Amino acid sequence: MPQEETKLRDGRIVRSENPLNLEMPFSTVDSFITPATSFYVRTHFPIPAIDRDAWWLQVEGEVEKPFSINYKQLTALESVTAPVTLECAGNNRNFLEPKVKGVQWRLGAVGTAEWTGVPLSVLLDRATLKPNANEIILEGADGGMLEEPKSPPGELKFARSIPLEKARRDVLLAYKMNGEDLPPEHGFPVRAIVPGWYAMASIKWLQRIIVTDRPFTGYYQTIDYAFWQRTDYGHWQRGENIAELTPLTEMKVKAEIARPAEGETVPANTSVRVRGAAWACDVEITKVELSTDGGATWNDTKLLGESKPNAWRFWEFNWKTPAQPGKQTLIARATDSLSRTQPVHRDPNRGTYMINHLLPIEVEVR
Repeated sequence: MPQEETKLRDGRIVRSENPLNLEMPFSTVDSFITPATSFYVRTHFPIPAIDRDAWWLQVEGEVEKPFSINYKQLTALESVTAPVTLECAGNNRNFLEPKVKGVQWRLGAVGTAEWTGVPLSVLLDRATLKPNANEIILEGADGGMLEEPKSPPGELKFARSIPLEKARRDVLLAYKMNGEDLPPEHGFPVRAIVPGWYAMASIKWLQRIIVTDRPFTGYYQTIDYAFWQRTDYGHWQRGENIAELTPLTEMKVKAEIARPAEGETVPANTSVRVRGAAWACDVEITKVELSTDGGATWNDTKLLGESKPNAWRFWEFNWKTPAQPGKQTLIARATDSLSRTQPVHRDPNRGTYMINHLLPIEVEVR
């Protein structure tokens, strides 16, 4: 399927101007760390203009000692730097048939940066959680009115929650991206980084951390960024299960082909380097296979670099192209350390999100 959108801004594909949504052309991926100027941008509302010197982060809710912290105080705390891959939950949506609503991302709503920040657990410990603490709500400064009929009336702030265990384990409050201050479109002055989860959880322009004793049921937790999950409640007589609306969380195992790109022409009867990246949540990518004949046969690719937690792994394969010209269909599939492999077909219960079924790329041999 040829690329439909050609309007570019700073080398990125403009998926929408207002709100600003920019996609990195995945064929340009050539380094483990994605430069901030290439990293995809996902916004739901106008980018808030925040004065770093006037910014405060509130920690409140089911805590013994609620408090506020400013930028200078936060950045004075001991920091952690880690590479983390962020992927939009709707990445690859343009490939779905029939077409669905939403930003029409192809392959490039994903990227890996080095994030520097303070572990969220440090602030939670300072606040002293009450015994009934269960979830952590992260709220951004971005907000506005939605035209969606299911949205609440009045202004809405973008907010998501994460379980307490995950919040303590590895969530960062990041203020640097690749060693520099966060750019405004990536959440300046501070954003959350939730490793291994789809990026809607990595709240930008963070302004409130709310500890709660019950599941959060906000708009972006239940109406949007949720999917239907079928649950067996023991209906043994009829063998039925019930579809429940479930918040999106962990990224699914996936491999994508960067080059050759969709529709690219490659020379016949020669060696062509096929390359791409693969990622998953909290596990290693143990294998990436490539088919050059539409899935009839598969070959193991070479994994590059070293495995790092919740960061993508590059791979490559030297493909001996056919002597005869014509169209060839390339497909990559990844397997993780729990032996989970990408599915062949799309799970319709996932709606317009969590797209990790096999995606064929057609190239021309000439």
